[in-house]
Amino acid sequence: MSETYASYALVVIYSAMAVYVLAFVFFTLDLAKRSAESPRAVAGSTAARASGSAVAASASGSAASATGPGGVGTLERESGPTAESGSGGRRMERIAFALTALAWVLHVAGAVFRGLADGHVPWSNMFEFSLVSSGIVVGVFLFLQFWQNLRFLGTYISGFALVVLGVGTVNFYVPVTPLPPALQSYWLVIHVFVATLGTAFFGVGAGLSIVQLLQTRREADRLARLNFLGTMPTAERLENLAYRVIVVGFVFWTFTLIAGSIWAERAWGRYWGWDTKEVWTFIIWVLFAGYIHARATRGWRGTRSAWLALIGFGAVAFNYTIVNLFFKGLHVYSGL
Repeated sequence: MSETYASYALVVIYSAMAVYVLAFVFFTLDLAKRSAESPRAVAGSTAARASGSAVAASASGSAASATGPGGVGTLERESGPTAESGSGGRRMERIAFALTALAWVLHVAGAVFRGLADGHVPWSNMFEFSLVSSGIVVGVFLFLQFWQNLRFLGTYISGFALVVLGVGTVNFYVPVTPLPPALQSYWLVIHVFVATLGTAFFGVGAGLSIVQLLQTRREADRLARLNFLGTMPTAERLENLAYRVIVVGFVFWTFTLIAGSIWAERAWGRYWGWDTKEVWTFIIWVLFAGYIHARATRGWRGTRSAWLALIGFGAVAFNYTIVNLFFKGLHVYSGL
């Protein structure tokens, strides 16, 4: 029966990849259409966003007066969907977003079938972690739409999911195998799932930081021809969004570090052993702690904070790929 579930999983996974391709194409076409718009149309869109921002600021000021300094009302208004986030009513964008949601449903179904084939949660090797991590990244992207309209990241998110899922399925696929003794613990569910959630928020933050760098150059008249950036939030707004998303990821990653130490003591009799995976998990924590500290207390704003966020996510990618494939240690469970 496990082989049947495993074959179902592959069929659904490849179907999800096909739909992700379509979503990527439509998101890219939407960006191309925005780029083809006349500078006047883009300027009008920018002016409308500026006007909307002024009204929102005025409303936030009123809310602050009503609730007092640091009132909750201000935070609630600021974190809701804004017109500044792009044109959510664009036809190609709506199609692309619907395709992304459909691909994610198939993606989740593939993970469920693989889990049924395994008889445990499907993240005990690199193929399964590729499957689940890419699915959670897309899931976080979809969930964040209830907070902000981040559909302008659709090309990045659909492309990211397609690459990770495709490489994981083609290059890292392994048949269903018994779970190693060290992984036979409820901490496998808690520790790895929370780590993947942290990775997903870091990934979305990296996407926002990339767009921030492009927007900064455009605002300095270095990328003035990229008209589609005129329909997106300002560089300052993108930086603030990235910061908030990364802080959430940092909380999850902190829990990952603590939970990993507890699990290590249960499995190997010590909380910390300077294993390669442990070291890189700590390095990632230090990088993002430095990002939050530097931005909050040292005034590291603008491109410097964006680059630091990207360096942090680069360390996450290094930990997942290079460490798992080329380093030896107790935590390496690539299955290859």
